[in-house]
Amino acid sequence: MLRVLGVLKVATTDQIQRIAAPHLSFRHTDKETPAEQKTARTAAHAGALSDLRRHGLSENGGTTKGAETLRNLTAKGLEAASHELRRPLSEMGGPARGAGSSGAAHALSVNETVIALLRPKPDLTRLTGEPPEALTAARAVVAAPGGIGSLASYATEVPLPATGSWNVPGRGGVQADIVVTARQDGVPLLFVEVDNCHESEEELADKLEKYARFFQRQVKDTDGQERPMWRTRWPAPDGQLGYDVPHPPVLLVFHRVGDRNPDRTVPRLADLTRHLWQGQWDRDGYHRYDQKIPIIATGLNNLRKHGPAGAVFQRFGRTDMQTLTDAIGNPRKDAARARAAQIARQAAYEAEQQRKAEQKAAKREAKRPACAECGDKFPDDRWEAGRQLPQGHVQVASDAVRELRKPRQGRRAPGRAGRTRTPRAGRGGSRRRSRAQGRRLACPFP
Repeated sequence: MLRVLGVLKVATTDQIQRIAAPHLSFRHTDKETPAEQKTARTAAHAGALSDLRRHGLSENGGTTKGAETLRNLTAKGLEAASHELRRPLSEMGGPARGAGSSGAAHALSVNETVIALLRPKPDLTRLTGEPPEALTAARAVVAAPGGIGSLASYATEVPLPATGSWNVPGRGGVQADIVVTARQDGVPLLFVEVDNCHESEEELADKLEKYARFFQRQVKDTDGQERPMWRTRWPAPDGQLGYDVPHPPVLLVFHRVGDRNPDRTVPRLADLTRHLWQGQWDRDGYHRYDQKIPIIATGLNNLRKHGPAGAVFQRFGRTDMQTLTDAIGNPRKDAARARAAQIARQAAYEAEQQRKAEQKAAKREAKRPACAECGDKFPDDRWEAGRQLPQGHVQVASDAVRELRKPRQGRRAPGRAGRTRTPRAGRGGSRRRSRAQGRRLACPFP
């Protein structure tokens, strides 16, 4: 209870139950009316809220237009919730006193957006003995795509000061309805604005301009370096390329309570804020969004039905509906980088194969035999033939060659004792033919 109210600030018992104990939504199906079912499934939480109120941790904060009691924490309750959430008290915000004086319609829409993004899953082990139709409905919820983050990944009513400090914001800033930090689900940082279709396009554009002022604000960090102020509170990855570092994304969630039609609001708003979100085309086949704000829009009903994994998000400047992670990211850039990485890996692989082939060839050449008589290297076919002959055959062939190369016995040349000269025949032709024949037969495998 403390954790839920510490995040939502003000909520109904029904909303608290749907986050804290979603399995209870599939119980008490034997009650005759939906009102009786709601009373039964929220009875335990209503009792726990009474205990918190008795200890001075919570209080009733008014009623909704549907006559539901609103609950919020006191200052003492916020301190207790900060321990449960392991979050500094300075980041908890103040008590939501007076939020329910007018029905808290906007706060309730913010809570419904948190539930739609979080998509709590029921614990099926706590539904034993329930009717088959209730179990079937619960299993369908469990099997459906999940949400993003955990309850601790969310914060509401977060001031974003364009001047002043975190604790004492100055003028010109904005207050984010929801801040989501769920790096484990591909959403490192996301700011959410919930509109009940009461604000005009110009009012929404002014709010986005304040977001831009906050994102551009530089402050000195603990290491003495100037950094964007938002980076001193929320860790987020730098752009993978030094010249392409976009601002954090902003998600606009439209809840059709008021008279304005989001289908007409979004195109006009996109034109008014084009300088905030429009990227530059890169020759590698994608847009760069350096110092730009990814602005995404969706409807609360679609978000409830399909969740973050559904293709119900439209990013300004794109025509296709995308999932949340694709909408806040840059799929074309990721694809281009993946292609470049694949090409680099293929080139490195081919270079390695070429290097191994050259090493193998060098080792083979080092082992290639040479003729003991003339020193010539054996060609491949003769080398292979030599490998297939028994060693004795090779020796016999070598002996035959040496025998053929012996000079013929003849008379000794005058004045040259110890040397035998063969008689000349036909101007020395016979001798040259003998030597040529010896050279041709010098190798066992010429």
